[in-house]
Parts: sequence; structure tokens; C-alpha cells
Amino acid sequence: MATPHPRLTLTEEVARALRDGLPVVALESTIISHGMPYPQNVEMATGVEEIIRAEGAVPATIAVLHGTPRAGLDRADLELLATSPEVGKASLRDLAHVMARGGHGATTVASTMRLAALAGIRVFVTGGIGGVHRGAERSFDISADLTELATTPVAVVSAGAKSVLDIGLTLERLETLGVPVITYGTDDFPAFYSRVSGFRSPLRADSPEEIAAVMRAQWGLGMTAGLSIANPVPEAEEIPAERIDGIIERALAEMAEAGIGGKEATPYLLRRITELTAGESLRTNIALVRNNARLGARIAVHYAAGTDGES
Repeated sequence: MATPHPRLTLTEEVARALRDGLPVVALESTIISHGMPYPQNVEMATGVEEIIRAEGAVPATIAVLHGTPRAGLDRADLELLATSPEVGKASLRDLAHVMARGGHGATTVASTMRLAALAGIRVFVTGGIGGVHRGAERSFDISADLTELATTPVAVVSAGAKSVLDIGLTLERLETLGVPVITYGTDDFPAFYSRVSGFRSPLRADSPEEIAAVMRAQWGLGMTAGLSIANPVPEAEEIPAERIDGIIERALAEMAEAGIGGKEATPYLLRRITELTAGESLRTNIALVRNNARLGARIAVHYAAGTDGES
């Protein structure tokens, strides 16, 4: 069993689960503070935690509050993340600054991965991973999520790369970085809102047990890279690519005209796409996160059982 880093504060529930070798699933907090409007963000966060518990695992939502990295939050913490304008978006480069200033930081995929690994948590559930942005050959805008996946041994369960990205280049970059990209139950790599991106998945797995076995093999060899587990949105909840693509292009054009970029780009695009779809994309976003939570919890259960409690 890994010993959590001393700078991390864990709830008693999370600390006990890690100590006893029970399955734990990390959750990010940027989706709460910057990914969805209130009160849907709090309802999503509490609902996802309930799903993970129902599947036999312990949820550990991660954030920096009052300058302290936390793994495991209560309802008051979730409300703060969901409503306070003082909560900043904290990627890896921002963590130390937020901590030193005693501030609040909602963690991205990259920073959640790092803090999860420091806590000893091996499975992390999110909505979609970041990647290579469209036009990156000019802007060099590439998410830190990809380099973190290359260096941090955590399995990240998502609905694929966010649809606003250049998915082909994202997959190419992950290949270069040596990150296993495994799609669950299909040969097609998903694109967040849509089940199909137009790109074939590099690898496939058809059960949580198989994914847990890959995790053990990967890290048993001493490899430090994480795994990207792509879980397609349920068919009944998806927005087909032929319908969402035009909406994304419009949102991207409006963003460019407004001069928005950097860490503000993804929150702006998600918000604008929600507006342009009259809320349909928000419903899809919530559905895919809940779907990912079920799979992530099942993977964590099998991984914990297979390692006899070691993590």
C-alpha cells in the first residue's frame, strides 16, 4: 500500500479505504467549477459519488481548498467549488501558487492525476481528456493532460478526447508518449459527445477485469505512464458527430473572434456549446460522466482485488 503524501489531506473514509487496500476512485473538480452551471454541477458531483459507492468503491473528489490539496470532499466543499468566484482552474503549473496563497483551486485532469498518484489512488474518472487543440501547429496549444498521462501511473476513464480538439493529432501524441489508449467495448475511438470520432482505437478491452489486468501488467513492468481508458457515451444520450461538428465549428470561430485562449478556452467552448444546443450537450455531458463513473468503479474493484490490496 502506498503512503499518501504528507501535504495531502484525506477524509477519514478515503484514508481508511487506502489503508485497507479497498478500491478508491479519484474525481476531478474543474468539471464542477468550470464545466457546468449551478446547480447541475453539484447534482452531477453528488450523483457520481453515489454511483461509485453503489459499485463498491470509495469516491475521492480532489481539489485545493484554503491552500491544502484534498482527496475527499463533503457537501459544503462541493457547494463552495460550484458557486464561489474565488475558485480558480488549477492545472499542474498552478498548484504550488494556489497552495502558497492559501487559495481555492479546482483541479484539471493533469493536476488531479498527480494528486491522485500522491494519495496512492490508481483509478480516476473524468468527462473527457484534454489534448492537441485545433490549430496547434500555430498556437502550440497542447494540454498538460497528455504529458501527465505519460509520466503518472493512474488509469484515466473518460469518454475520449473532448470533441473541440484535434483528435487525430491527440492520438498521435499519445502514441509518441507511450500511453496505452484503450477503448471499452468498441474499435472506434469516441469523441466525448459522440460515440465515433472517425478514428480507430489503438487498443480495445471488453471487461473491467481485462483493463485491471492491463494496469497490473503496465506497472508491474516498471512503466510509469498512465492509461487512457475511452468509454463511449451511452448510445441513447449521444449527440451524433454529424450534428455536433457544425456547432463546435461555430463555437470555435466565435472564440477566436473574441480572442479567448489558454485555460479559458475549454470552459468557454463547453458553455457556448451548451447554449447552442439548448442544453442538450449538458445532458450528454452529465450522462457520460455517470457512465464513466460506473466503469471506473468496476475497474477499481477488480484492480484492488487482483493486487490483494496493494496499490
